[in-house]
Amino acid sequence: MPRYPHILFDLDGTLIDSAPAILASFRAAFAATGSAPARAIDDSVIGPPLDETLQLLAGSAEPARIARLAEAFKASYDSAGYQATAAYPGVAALLTQLADAGLTLSIATNKRLHPTRLILEHLGWRGHFAHVYALDLFTPRLPGKAAMIARLLADQGIAKEQAIYIGDRGEDGEAAEANGLPFIAVTWGYGSLQADQMQPGWRSAAQPEALAALLLAD
Repeated sequence: MPRYPHILFDLDGTLIDSAPAILASFRAAFAATGSAPARAIDDSVIGPPLDETLQLLAGSAEPARIARLAEAFKASYDSAGYQATAAYPGVAALLTQLADAGLTLSIATNKRLHPTRLILEHLGWRGHFAHVYALDLFTPRLPGKAAMIARLLADQGIAKEQAIYIGDRGEDGEAAEANGLPFIAVTWGYGSLQADQMQPGWRSAAQPEALAALLLAD
């Protein structure tokens, strides 16, 4: 049995290329509210929770404006926009391989829970994941990814020695470290960590096949 029987995954930029769908819905949100973004709507804004990204794009934290933009984004993304999401090449085979090896797979994502579930169903992946956690799974909303991973481990009775986290951003590695988990950075997504951004002890995988080799060899 591999060293880590519990594999926790980030979602956007790690398993799925959601950028085209997300960016289209951000543009739709600004158009629907008759306002202009304060910065370019491009791949660099993908990753943080929705309200944080909207504040960045709007150049404002004014609650009423962010609420209007958030509702417009959800109306676009949650209806049909999410269907433009694609799996990265090789990821579907990776998930099947890990599940067939008897590993327990989970999602821990900054993405809202509702579209996360829609996307997993859309891609035919819902059966691969035993647990799907998002910041808004709980009330009050969890404060960040480190707290979400901690909650997942506690709720499911998973010892930190038995789990590993896979993501594409420095935030992901820091959240893993905060919980005493090892971290593997995937470098095929839009949040790809450069060599000089890697912290001691972090590992990386450039293709899903390489990630499978690391996870099944441990």
